[in-house]
Amino acid sequence: MTRDDGKPAVPLLQVKNVAKHYGARVGCTDVSFDLYPGEVMGIVGESGSGKSTLLNSLAGHQPPDRGEVIFDTRADGPVDTVTMSEPERRMLSRTDWAFVHQHARDGLRMSVSAGGNIGERLMAVGNRHYGSIRERAVDWLGRVEISENRIDDRPLAFSGGMQQRLQIARNLVTGPRLVFMDEPTGGLDVSVQARLLDLLRGLVREMGLSAIIVTHDLAVVRLLADRLMVMKDGRVVETGLTDQVLDDPQHSYTQLLVSSVLQV
Repeated sequence: MTRDDGKPAVPLLQVKNVAKHYGARVGCTDVSFDLYPGEVMGIVGESGSGKSTLLNSLAGHQPPDRGEVIFDTRADGPVDTVTMSEPERRMLSRTDWAFVHQHARDGLRMSVSAGGNIGERLMAVGNRHYGSIRERAVDWLGRVEISENRIDDRPLAFSGGMQQRLQIARNLVTGPRLVFMDEPTGGLDVSVQARLLDLLRGLVREMGLSAIIVTHDLAVVRLLADRLMVMKDGRVVETGLTDQVLDDPQHSYTQLLVSSVLQV
């Protein structure tokens, strides 16, 4: 891949031979890929394929058994996040990384106001001016289509779709460069999913985000992902440009996934 000036692009994330096992059971094994700035990678597969295990290993939620997860940090350039200290990894997750959970309650403080949820992440990176924090919270509520007059309401008073949009605002307010998403539209009504997907697509493009999205829904990756990886039994069985993989699948398992959607 090259930059606009013709020079070779530097990967934002380099994943090298990542593997995770649970005793004799394979979570994921020998996964390698590069992710470039502004690129969205989709990871699909049936339940138990290893996609969530891989995502959690990349995001630092669990250590892989082997492999490297090299991130191009602002200050020090490419660094293997697997060998980072826990304080360093926590700071990375508050600044350049973000994680959107399938269930918004896992990514929100349900007892804290909507504005407080957004403000907490700002405070975690050093912001202390109350007026500035509240102003940015109002701005981000608007960007995820939540009314300003709900800023002091707690997430418990929100619908599932609003909770998910609030979780997105909480994650993106600090301007991360890489966002991990675990089934971001899972469990939502179809009409709510469509609205959320449209919002995510707009934010990804507007902010130039890189993202890794795990989902079982091929329509989600068709809309959001530039490239696609298909996983089965912990291994990547096919990878390529999203439209190419979905329109002309080469592996028999990918063919089965695509045909099952077409038959619905």
